[in-house]
Amino acid sequence: MEKVRVEVRGPVREVTLARPEKRNALDAEMLEGLKAAFAQPPSPAERAAVIRAEGPAFCAGLDLRERGGGGLASGGIEEMLHAIELYPLPVTAVVQGDAIAGGNELALHCDFVVASETARFGMSLARIGLAPSWFLAKKLLEVAGPVGAREMLLLGDLLPARRMAELGLIHRAVPAAELEAAAAAVIGRLAANAPLSLRAMKALLVRAMAFRDAIPHDDVDALVTAASRSADAREGMAAMLEKRLPRFEGR
Repeated sequence: MEKVRVEVRGPVREVTLARPEKRNALDAEMLEGLKAAFAQPPSPAERAAVIRAEGPAFCAGLDLRERGGGGLASGGIEEMLHAIELYPLPVTAVVQGDAIAGGNELALHCDFVVASETARFGMSLARIGLAPSWFLAKKLLEVAGPVGAREMLLLGDLLPARRMAELGLIHRAVPAAELEAAAAAVIGRLAANAPLSLRAMKALLVRAMAFRDAIPHDDVDALVTAASRSADAREGMAAMLEKRLPRFEGR
């Protein structure tokens, strides 16, 4: 069974996360599958893309078992998200359940997010001794602003979809029974628009935020790397897998 399925249905490219038994946690195969899905240029007939997921969770982030064992190459998630961000047509995430850490970033790197009110979003990295890279953090600043980014990163709380919509971080939060209809309405409107206009506007929006890449951040990268290699990070990931509270010592 493929963990990432790609189908083109008329004007829409549909990408589905299909690892529900692991809450669609991203392993190396899924990162490559998602990157490939959006690295492939759209055909002239395509107008939009959608990301959805099977099972109760949208995406629980990176697979901690692979990450803890070194199975996930550094930068893999960034390359995948960059491919989505640069995709020349609008991308809509249909979020039926929790989108956490890398799953949160996956949703927020899309142009539109339509979510069930039962879904929650968040970056719980501080709770397991990790920190986001510059690439991941700047997306939160872009979407959530300084106040929202602080709430997500420093507190590590999961925010309900309705709260995310109220803050303007996602497009819509709707009752679970209305999710597919609400998503179809957004995707249908995108698909009906002029394709050259969509491509031009998507390129404009991406370019307008590209200045953040040029901000010096080597010192920040060093802090992030130190956190990810710390004893606290090993303890945090072990505690998450063992379903217990971590014991952090600041080393």
